[in-house]
Amino acid sequence: MTLQVEGTRTEQILDVAQRLVQTRGFNDFSYADIAEDLAITKAALHYHYRSKAALGDALIARYAERFLRELQVIEATETKARARLEAYVGLYRSVLAAGRMCLCGMLAAEYLTLPDPMRVAVEQFFDRNEAWLERVLGEGLAARELFAAEPVRDSARMIIDTLEGAMMIARARDDIDRFDRVASRLLASFDA
Repeated sequence: MTLQVEGTRTEQILDVAQRLVQTRGFNDFSYADIAEDLAITKAALHYHYRSKAALGDALIARYAERFLRELQVIEATETKARARLEAYVGLYRSVLAAGRMCLCGMLAAEYLTLPDPMRVAVEQFFDRNEAWLERVLGEGLAARELFAAEPVRDSARMIIDTLEGAMMIARARDDIDRFDRVASRLLASFDA
């Protein structure tokens, strides 16, 4: 029974920390913010995560795991490469529609101030996304479902870079339609 309660508390801490990072950034919240939100002591937080860096590591690991699981769902449910790309864009849009930013995108903006293990984890998150997109694009090109003016690796990077940037500007302008227009043009650029 204790393990379940601790698991629940750990998830609550990660949920609050994720919301704070996705809305304010990693450097703009403290343990006091989480403790206040959950009505617990900072000492209780340190019991679960001895440092903010340890919390950040756990946060990225959980986010990456969940995101990669979503990519597996996309592969299992969408048979066409174009539909997979649309679903991938949909992941970004749903985060933005919830008033948040991509966790690793927010962390990338603060990259130079992050501890080294968090930097590595952020890079790995984007590397895994690029690899997934490269595979989808490669399959789509081979099946003649997609067109790419650039090499597959460059195209995969362009997708991520465009979506992350579009999220930031749409947020700054409070205009999700702006994201939708950019995403639509991005997807159209791969039409065969």
